[in-house]
Amino acid sequence: MSITRRFFLTGAGLAALAACAGPEFEAGAEVDEGAFGNATMNNQLIQTGQLEYTRALQERFAREVPSMVNFAFDSAHLDDQARAILQRQAHWIRQFPEIRFRVYGHTDLVGSPAYNRGLGMRRAQTVVNYLVQNGVNRGRLAGVVSHGETRPLVLTSQPERANRRTVTQVSGFVGRHPTVMNGRYAEIVHREYVGSATRVHNQVASVD
Repeated sequence: MSITRRFFLTGAGLAALAACAGPEFEAGAEVDEGAFGNATMNNQLIQTGQLEYTRALQERFAREVPSMVNFAFDSAHLDDQARAILQRQAHWIRQFPEIRFRVYGHTDLVGSPAYNRGLGMRRAQTVVNYLVQNGVNRGRLAGVVSHGETRPLVLTSQPERANRRTVTQVSGFVGRHPTVMNGRYAEIVHREYVGSATRVHNQVASVD
């Protein structure tokens, strides 16, 4: 079976799995790459501006900290580079307590679709656990999703590090947070991010 055909079929299979509303696929529960589980929620988010603000926050998050970490072949282990990136992610996330996040796990195209779905999930769970260890409230990590091998960055049947990754994305807002309840989304988007705090912390740690 060709790579292109395999890619199409596994994508269709994953979409069918999502339709079953398993625990890792909560259709309509929150913002998810611009797609919503029902039209009523979509309209509400557009009318209140939440959709626009969520996209703005995701763009800002991706601009200010690396949103992706990579993995060794057939591994969900975090190397030093991945841990450093996730520490930066955790620092950013802690400064915006009104925002929820979702972690997406990916693999390359080596191995069966079923195995790669599981591997993608293990990678996403590893990232979530590390963010929690670095002070992020688990309740703000709205869930983990495995896209397995269905969304490669590089379309190749060979092992490819760029495809073995997780991506952390803004997924919505914490509904009961006072700022959100008062509709002050713009304040969240424009809040200052003190990126220098991470650099100072690392410098102090290196001196010790």
